[in-house]
Amino acid sequence: MKKFIITSFLIFFATVGAFAQRFAYVDSEYILKHIPEYISAQKQMDALSAQWQKEVDTRFADIDKLYKTYQADQVLLTEDMRKRRESEIIDKEKEAKEFQRVKFGFEGELFQQRNKLIKPIQERVAKAVQAVAEGLQLDMIFDKNSEITLLYASTRLDKSNDVVTKLGYKPGVFGK
Repeated sequence: MKKFIITSFLIFFATVGAFAQRFAYVDSEYILKHIPEYISAQKQMDALSAQWQKEVDTRFADIDKLYKTYQADQVLLTEDMRKRRESEIIDKEKEAKEFQRVKFGFEGELFQQRNKLIKPIQERVAKAVQAVAEGLQLDMIFDKNSEITLLYASTRLDKSNDVVTKLGYKPGVFGK
């Protein structure tokens, strides 16, 4: 009877163990900080964004000046002159909004630059994560910086350094 219970016990835990899944997580922000191309691309994106934002701000400041001048001169203007100035202000505002949309809008130039500069790096990271998962025979890897929230994560499950190493960089340079 004891042998039967022990055997049943061992079979039960062997079966449960066979169905156990192996999980790990990575810190994508940490990984990206170790990739010089990403840091450079991010700096380029920030500089481009700042340049375009400055131009947008300048355009709207010019429109504001035009409007204030128009308000000050309005009583002295003929109906025809008033309409022309109003039309000029409206046209400049439309141009400024269009410029802003072209640069910052959905699928605008900033979005396209981001795809050009950052997407290839993200794809390399995704391939490295997959290689680490397959090499360690993991079932799932979560990104602790994505929308999935981890309430608890053992540091022994953090495979971020493995991904940094797989990408050919030295882990631990930027913190952690």
